[in-house]
Order: sequence, then structure tokens, then C-alpha cells
Amino acid sequence: MAEMELLDSARHATLRVSAAPDAGRHFVQLVADEFLAAALHYPILLARHPETGDLYPGALMGLVPDENLCLGRDGTLVGYRPADLERQGFYVSGENIAIDAHHPALAAIDGAPVFDTDGGPAPALRRVQAALRRLHVGLPETERFLRRLEEHKLVEPIDLNFQFDNGESLRLDSLYTVSLDALHALSDDVALALFRSGDLQLIYALTGSIRHIPTLARRRNERLSGLDR
Repeated sequence: MAEMELLDSARHATLRVSAAPDAGRHFVQLVADEFLAAALHYPILLARHPETGDLYPGALMGLVPDENLCLGRDGTLVGYRPADLERQGFYVSGENIAIDAHHPALAAIDGAPVFDTDGGPAPALRRVQAALRRLHVGLPETERFLRRLEEHKLVEPIDLNFQFDNGESLRLDSLYTVSLDALHALSDDVALALFRSGDLQLIYALTGSIRHIPTLARRRNERLSGLDR
């Protein structure tokens, strides 16, 4: 279990934060406010929390656990970096920020400094602060958005099966998307309400992002074949 301590510029003057743990994240939780940016780079799918059964959205970055197929040659994400990755190792504690000093993102010695030499927040910490704010505001908004999807019966399972050149077969279960058939069958009043609320834009960002799934499959195939970019 993580041991939290409040972030302090004096105590943690030499603290650094690394993006290295991104390499082990294959499904990264998103908030709805991130859909438009994330959809340019990743498939956005829905999953269910194993304990509560509640839906949550995430960016699919790999096809198996501990695999990220969206990293560049330098080991960092080529596209948008979600808030849940930016805040790795950092947590909200009341009005303050707390850290898990043993988190892999904070245990690396080659990361970006958290504080400037004068004790002020360095760019890395400002990104963390922005990510924590985005999650704090966005999580309840996203939950309400997903409840509306379920109320209108728009959520459906997505069938993901892959066959790779080395003979490996892979099936991803328990992932969901929005049914465009169900969406287009809604009454005009409901469709107009979705449009005016901004939900329709989010829905089309989510469904359009599925076009990235074949790219992930190609990258995994290249990795398995030793042709990784």
C-alpha cells in the first residue's frame, strides 16, 4: 500500500518525476474533457470497474497488460499524454498535493525536476497540478456523461479479435463502445438534447477513435516479428 507524504519544496527539493512508467500502461483512464485530444491518437473504449461495475473510459495504448504500443523511439508518448499519466505518483490531499515517494515515476533519477532552484514549481509540477485539477473536475462530469449513455441504452460490447503473423491469437473482452445504430435511432428530441449538452461531440470523438485499433494491431505485429519501429 502506498505511503503518502505531503509535497514540500524543502523536503523534496531534489525530487524528479519520470515518464518511464508509461511503458507499462496499456489502458489509461480518461475524463470526458480529454476525449477530443486523445481521440487523435488512441482508441477510446469503455471498461467496467471490477469492484463497482461502473463504466469508465480509457485510452487503449496496448493490447496486453504492461504493453504500450504508442511510445516513440525515446520511450515517450508521441501523442497526447493523458492526465492520469501526468499525475502518476501525485495525489490530492485536501488543499494540498501528496506523493507516494516510492512510486516508479518518482523513484527514477533521470526524470524532470519537480521544483525550480528557488523552490517554485518547475514545469513538470505545473503539468501535474493541471492534471490533478482536470481529474478533480472531470471525473464527476464523466460519470454523469456515462450515466446518460446508459440511460439511452447507447453502450454496447465491442468485439476485438486479432491474429498475428507469428500465429498468436488475441481476444480482448469486457470492453465497450457507443452503438451508432442505437444513437441514430434516438428520437429527435433526445438527439437535440445530446447535441446541446455537448454529449454528441464526445460520442463521435469516442466512436471515431476506434480507427486507431488497426494501428495498434500493426504495431504489435511488428513487435512480435522483430520489426518494431
